[in-house]
Amino acid sequence: MAPHPDPLRKNRKVVLITGCSSGIGAALAEEFHRLGHVVYATARKADDLAPLAEKGMRTLVLDITEPAGIDAAIVTIGAEQNGLDILINNAGFSVMGPMIEVGSDDLRRQFETNVIGPMAMVRAALPLLERRKGCVANVGSIIGLATLPFRGAYSASKAALHALSDALRMELKPFGIRVISVQPGGVRSRIADNATTALAPVSRYASILDALERDRFISQQGAMPTEIFARCLAERLLQPQTPAVIRIGSNSTLLPTLKRILPLSWLDRMLAHKFGLDRLP
Repeated sequence: MAPHPDPLRKNRKVVLITGCSSGIGAALAEEFHRLGHVVYATARKADDLAPLAEKGMRTLVLDITEPAGIDAAIVTIGAEQNGLDILINNAGFSVMGPMIEVGSDDLRRQFETNVIGPMAMVRAALPLLERRKGCVANVGSIIGLATLPFRGAYSASKAALHALSDALRMELKPFGIRVISVQPGGVRSRIADNATTALAPVSRYASILDALERDRFISQQGAMPTEIFARCLAERLLQPQTPAVIRIGSNSTLLPTLKRILPLSWLDRMLAHKFGLDRLP
């Protein structure tokens, strides 16, 4: 007797997610796995991926700043699945601090991880995505639209990722590949814990260091639970027609709206007060 067909298998997607050690990446991996899809969860350290592997997900050690590692991951997925439906470029980190005190090495590392790495992932995965008429989701940030004080490096990297996503969306459409710019607001994660803070040994901003330290966790105030964010995003990415820009999370529409409607001088004064800049001599 022929085996009964698995109705889910026809709609099962192959999903590759970067930055799955915690936070958004781990939650997305769990959500797609819960929905029955084939998940390749990646992170730089095997130990960080162990909880996901125990739940039945495929895991790959991957540093998106290392081309050889990217190529090896894509070769593995191609050999096992012969295609890729969804690539989620989530891996990233934040450099915090006044721009005049962020050194060239920190700024370069910020862009290597948040901009150059995701683009390298898209280039490497393109043949597998073409086979399935797949989807690329690049995870940016609303502060790539409205820059905050002491977040200039991170904001700039996310703004660059948004711009590159816009170009990719137009350029890859003729090949049947959708490109989505995901611009989260506040979502619970460890990005503030893992952030690099750049300050000069004798900082011009020493008198407001208390505000700087307090505000490193500002994105976590009233932040959306990661599981809810992952559920909302997975649902949208699995739809045949997906908006080109997806904003989810606390204040995901408020900050861009304020940037659009307020005079720049007003917004500058509001942010200067919130981040303690009006306390400087």
